[in-house]
Amino acid sequence: MAAQAAGGKAEHVRVAVIGSGFGGLGAGVRLRREGVTDFVILERADAVGGTWRDNTYPGCACDVPSHLYSFSFARNAEWPRSFSGQPDIRAYLEKVTDTFGLRPHLRFGAEVRGARWNGEESHWELDTAAGRWTADMVVSATGPLSDPQIPDVPGLADFPGKVFHSSRWDHDYDLAGKRVAMVGTGASAIQIVPSIQPLVKRLTVLQRTPAWVMPRMDRPLTGLERKLHGVLPATSAARRGLLWIIREMQVGAFVKRPVMMKTVEQLAKNHLYRAVKDKELRAKLLPDYTIGCKRILLSNTYYPALTRPNCEVVASGLKEVRGSSVVASDGTEREVDAIVFGTGFHVTDMPIAHRVTGARGTTLAEEWKEDGMRALRGTTVDGFPNFLMIIGPNTGLGNSSMILMIESQLNYMADYLRTLDRTGHKALQPTAAAVREWTDGVQKAMETTVWKTGGCNSWYLDDKGRNTTAWPGTTGAFRKATRNVALSEYEPVPAGTSAAPAPARAGLPVPAAAGEGAA
Repeated sequence: MAAQAAGGKAEHVRVAVIGSGFGGLGAGVRLRREGVTDFVILERADAVGGTWRDNTYPGCACDVPSHLYSFSFARNAEWPRSFSGQPDIRAYLEKVTDTFGLRPHLRFGAEVRGARWNGEESHWELDTAAGRWTADMVVSATGPLSDPQIPDVPGLADFPGKVFHSSRWDHDYDLAGKRVAMVGTGASAIQIVPSIQPLVKRLTVLQRTPAWVMPRMDRPLTGLERKLHGVLPATSAARRGLLWIIREMQVGAFVKRPVMMKTVEQLAKNHLYRAVKDKELRAKLLPDYTIGCKRILLSNTYYPALTRPNCEVVASGLKEVRGSSVVASDGTEREVDAIVFGTGFHVTDMPIAHRVTGARGTTLAEEWKEDGMRALRGTTVDGFPNFLMIIGPNTGLGNSSMILMIESQLNYMADYLRTLDRTGHKALQPTAAAVREWTDGVQKAMETTVWKTGGCNSWYLDDKGRNTTAWPGTTGAFRKATRNVALSEYEPVPAGTSAAPAPARAGLPVPAAAGEGAA
């Protein structure tokens, strides 16, 4: 399967996977385990790793324990720390790629510029920077943390200094002795700030909303621990299982009884009070919303860095850039040499949605414009036959490992392929009624969650205030919900026809995975 020359004849594969992060590589492993070897993994960059390849900023690390933030089928006995850093996670993904024989399937420099469903041929047509492919099925694993979002700030284009996003760190630019503005106080920023604070002349942290920060229970793993996990894999499995159980037990507070978060909130307050003695600074850093409404951050070094003489917290967002100065929303102005944006990613408006055109001749973005992102079991969308998403709408987590959700969707993908083979259908699409019932059930379950009741405006919400990102249940519930493809929720799409919306079907169950007792 040689890469196609631009404009050359399209090569046909059974499955085209978009992206080579955890989702894309996991899909490749699962396809091979299902006996499917006729597939490609299309990657726009020149190496695997996804967000763990792109994010190389100082201090970059995961906020989920290493033994849980890894594939169940590829447990790693050599994690160096309980919470590992970016280089170790990327090395792990490279190892997975080699161990499971995925190199021959990878196509680098193959950014997908467009994917269109051909109803006459019942296949997808993909135009990429490395040529053209057709595929019976497309698995989009681009991930929600792949395309950086920099706000449209007046005057930014005329700033004479250095500007970059945390996920596109410029390692050639030396921050030593510079006056730096850090815009944002999210998960990336709280790792960057303590890493660069000792280097810079002046660090101005522009904080629109303070974050709840908990202690980071990180430590090096001993040689004995690593040896034990290598010699007795069951010990690694037990460690992973315990970490999973602890996080499953926390879900009720997030999704059903947010009042229980008050205990956690007090622990976070104690963490703040111990590190920050200055009352004025402490007041700036104390959130006024329920903990968990925004992602809970973990750090032992963030607060101490903010107390240093060369660091200033401005409790106001960035309003404009005026010459070489940043102007906060409170009107105050600071002259800086560099601006670093830790302002997140395009999550609720994923860019790939603008490039995928379904059977009705509309893109995913157009289909989602009015009611927000939606997909049956976070994976499939009506009007888009044989198109599956890994980490699709409402599959995000606030307290556990996304790898658990990814593996559940890989199970669903595998059964989707088996269902096509068993039924003899070339293509399936979910009915509009099934997608609607599932989405309504998820949104109903969302009403009691801390994300809805906690009093904050988070990146989980789209521009209409709808939470199309988070999963309002346990990872176990989602695993049950994606165990098998239910044919009652799908209809075949014969060749030569469009995938028009199916008529509503009565009697479809409210998706149990959105609440207790999922099946």
